[in-house]
Amino acid sequence: MKNLSKLLFLFISISAFSQGPWTQEKGKFYTQFSFTTIPSYSEVFGDPDYTINGEITDNTFQLYGEYGISDKTTLIVNLPYKLINFKKISTINCVTTPCPGILDKTYKESTLGNIEVGVKHNFYKKDWLLSGQFSVEANTGSFNENTSIRTGYDAFTFTPLFLAGKSFKKSYLQTFIGTKIRTNNYSSNFKIGGEYGGKISKHIWLIGFLDIEKSFKNGDNDLQNSNSATALYVNDQEYGVVGVKAIGEFSDNFGVTASLPAAFFGNNVAKQVALSLGIYKKF
Repeated sequence: MKNLSKLLFLFISISAFSQGPWTQEKGKFYTQFSFTTIPSYSEVFGDPDYTINGEITDNTFQLYGEYGISDKTTLIVNLPYKLINFKKISTINCVTTPCPGILDKTYKESTLGNIEVGVKHNFYKKDWLLSGQFSVEANTGSFNENTSIRTGYDAFTFTPLFLAGKSFKKSYLQTFIGTKIRTNNYSSNFKIGGEYGGKISKHIWLIGFLDIEKSFKNGDNDLQNSNSATALYVNDQEYGVVGVKAIGEFSDNFGVTASLPAAFFGNNVAKQVALSLGIYKKF
């Protein structure tokens, strides 16, 4: 059971939206380098759905790490690097009505997103594991008025979570509930979700997950019109996501991950699937 718990730690850390109660052993590191892409899209969830003035491709390289301060307390660090392309539509020199526009210029931004630092503490460990987690996302993103691209929330985000999980012979179940509290007049979000995973072969695990964020709509942040036009990190973003993840193990401390989430509802977020690929290593 102890070895299974070690493996489960890998699984619950493979994506930014996958929180679990398992902590790292004292003095041990878990690291993951991943790439997430939201391919070219122009349609955004809303009420009703709407289109942006062009096409966006949103790519993120991410370095994630956990370190065991003690057997019950783990330090968490997440460093995202954003690469965003925006093909803007021009309606200049149109000869028809309505004007269909043309993709005539591509803007690119490559810079940091919101850096996250947090701590997870396990306070109950018997049949079920119960833990708490608190993290802070710094206002390290950027906004370029010339390109209309924002790479992170223009705010600090504080995220307290309650985490619960249980391991079985060849599977596990975990869930979380909490909030995301943002500064700078952004609305805060309610957050809930979980996942169930099982081993389908000697070296492969398959996991299904659910992640939901709902805005409290308690903020009145009014970003620049140029930023609203791209819908990147604007106010009242919310979503419901289901998906699958897979882990391939090359050894007990090295392997690869893949994740394919799809939204079943949203607001001010891309109406497009995202694909994540990663590689992890334990030290």
